[in-house]
Amino acid sequence: MSKKNNQQQQNPKREFIFQKRNYLYMFVGLAFITLGFILMSGGSNDDPNIFNPEIYNFRRIRLAPTLVLIGLGIEVYAILLNPYKKK
Repeated sequence: MSKKNNQQQQNPKREFIFQKRNYLYMFVGLAFITLGFILMSGGSNDDPNIFNPEIYNFRRIRLAPTLVLIGLGIEVYAILLNPYKKK
């Protein structure tokens, strides 16, 4: 009987570091980052001799990088979030 107890004490139950809440926040952060990169894309021109001012619009210069930074912030929060903390 004591051997069985020793084996249970030596082999602790394995758990994931992150819980469902952490993964949910990670997914939301990844969605923000993906949306930011999608909004940054485009604005190309077939003729390299013609300048396209569309590359400097609000969406590509302000909105998309802001979404990427917000997504990175959410990812950091998701990593540091303690799912075992009682409210």
